[in-house]
Amino acid sequence: MGAAGTKRAQTSGGKGMNTALVVAGAGAGFMGCLFSPLILLLLLVGVIVICAIGVVFWPLVMICQIFGCGGGSDDASVDSDKVAEAFASDGKGELIEASVPSEFLKYIQDAGKECDQIGPIVIAAQIQQESMFNAKLVGPDGAEGISQLPPDKFDEFGEDDDDSDETSALDAGDSIMAQGRYMCSLAKDIDTLVANNELKGKDLDKLDLTLAAYHLGLDEVKKAKGVPDHGGAQSYIFAVRTAFGLYAGAVELPEGETYPSVSPLPLDSIGPGRREDEGTER
Repeated sequence: MGAAGTKRAQTSGGKGMNTALVVAGAGAGFMGCLFSPLILLLLLVGVIVICAIGVVFWPLVMICQIFGCGGGSDDASVDSDKVAEAFASDGKGELIEASVPSEFLKYIQDAGKECDQIGPIVIAAQIQQESMFNAKLVGPDGAEGISQLPPDKFDEFGEDDDDSDETSALDAGDSIMAQGRYMCSLAKDIDTLVANNELKGKDLDKLDLTLAAYHLGLDEVKKAKGVPDHGGAQSYIFAVRTAFGLYAGAVELPEGETYPSVSPLPLDSIGPGRREDEGTER
């Protein structure tokens, strides 16, 4: 379910997105985390906002809906510039530790240090999109664990990172670190493709290409010579980038308030995985 059209409207944050891409982004996230009230709210808000004030403000409104931004003394303060900057960034900034469940923090930080191309904010935002931090999720396409790697990719990149004497995709530490290694491998492949002029487009974004490869597979990126316009690749990129502001600390809470993380959900609270509906495989 890719986004239609190629015309891109430039935002003040420097990241272009077309309207169809935004709507498709809502669709992809909706299927992936349907039964999370938080994500459902964000998606509904996002579809409205694209018609009213443009793409760059969707992450801002998303965060406002979570924390409240009414201007009262008990409301959170959102740095709109930081939201826009995070959305358009490479995701290499500092991860706000309190924004992720504490039991996964070490692995997210370590996975974000596997290579120079991929930062912890990207890792956290992908996990939110892939499993909503559910370490025991088994997807309809056979992908397992918090990072939802396909079995063959976990076999290639998975290690016993949590020192449990077993390498398992259902161990969060093993899964997250495998995600980091796989993303780094894809990033290096994308660097090579770009350097060899095997991908088309004058404004190629290497992170977008890497995320598309994670979602659909590197071969699909090669075939498309860029981000594919099918299989939900563009909407996946948008959904991941939308979460960057949350993990980059674009919210300042009132004194005494705790920065609420996206808590892990029980297995039966997550609906069917989006890739089954899209008919795609990685």
